[in-house]
Amino acid sequence: MSKKARIAILIGSTRPGRYADKAANWMLKQTQARDDLDAELLDLRDHPLPFFNEKGPLISAQSESPEALRWQQTLSRYDGFIFVVAEYNHSITGVLKNALDQAYHEWGRKPFTAIGYGGSGASRAVEQLRLVAIPLRMVSTAGSVHIGGADFMATSSMGAGKPIEDVEASLLGATKSALDELVWWAGATMAAKAAT
Repeated sequence: MSKKARIAILIGSTRPGRYADKAANWMLKQTQARDDLDAELLDLRDHPLPFFNEKGPLISAQSESPEALRWQQTLSRYDGFIFVVAEYNHSITGVLKNALDQAYHEWGRKPFTAIGYGGSGASRAVEQLRLVAIPLRMVSTAGSVHIGGADFMATSSMGAGKPIEDVEASLLGATKSALDELVWWAGATMAAKAAT
């Protein structure tokens, strides 16, 4: 790959006191230890999107909302994504689903992975994310990172509130695998786009 993939670590929760900041900053630290990608945080709090109400599907219609257009321009700068996923009622957050719906072409043919957190490590939400991403023409890595169970309780404000570094030994293998796969797919999709 001639250029490094530019990756957004997309924080998919806007709640006050969210755990997402802890997970996102830990993942950013993991990406910064590598030399094969450039990553930065992308926070939905900085993009106050309206509920999706465009006149037509974004596959064939252009957004009219200025915030949606700004969001699409932001997404177009990235070659792939790491979604920071909370699980609400066995699914992704409403704000993340809305953000996904507010773009189409800007997601397409780009890879993603996820870091999920919560009692089950957001495993069901990450699966829901994959189902939403397929019609957006995104490429999912097989692996993802899940901070769940005792690790979540040890690091959450609902539990001991320790830093993730205290439990990272159980996360580093999955993180390396997910990031390795993300970089491979980013290289493949970037090369394919450059060739067409």
